[in-house]
Amino acid sequence: QVQLVESGGGLVQAGGSLRLSCAASGRTSRSYAMGWFRQAPVKEREFVAAISWRGGSTYYTDSVKGRFSISRDNAKNTVYLQMNSLKPEDTAVYYCAAGWVAGTSTRMEEYAYWGQGTQVTVSS
Repeated sequence: QVQLVESGGGLVQAGGSLRLSCAASGRTSRSYAMGWFRQAPVKEREFVAAISWRGGSTYYTDSVKGRFSISRDNAKNTVYLQMNSLKPEDTAVYYCAAGWVAGTSTRMEEYAYWGQGTQVTVSS
């Protein structure tokens, strides 16, 4: 089992920045790829960004490319999502997820473990 805990969410004005963190515990010795997903009110959960086990491969959904950056520190069992130039449409609950994926994946079903989420609200 792997436990994931997100932090760093909050309220920010449009154009501002936030850095989300996701701390993993439990069976962290496995080679997990990590992903960030988000779910806005009355919308389905959607993929945001993913990073491979060693961090050599990353992938982003088009709407966040150039604004968000995913990274990881395996020594600290933590993955980060740096979010810059935030927009009101980025408002959502952000979830991190871990999965045994070769490389990266945008598919929720490939991630076995999920955190509880952290709220990000961007005001206009």
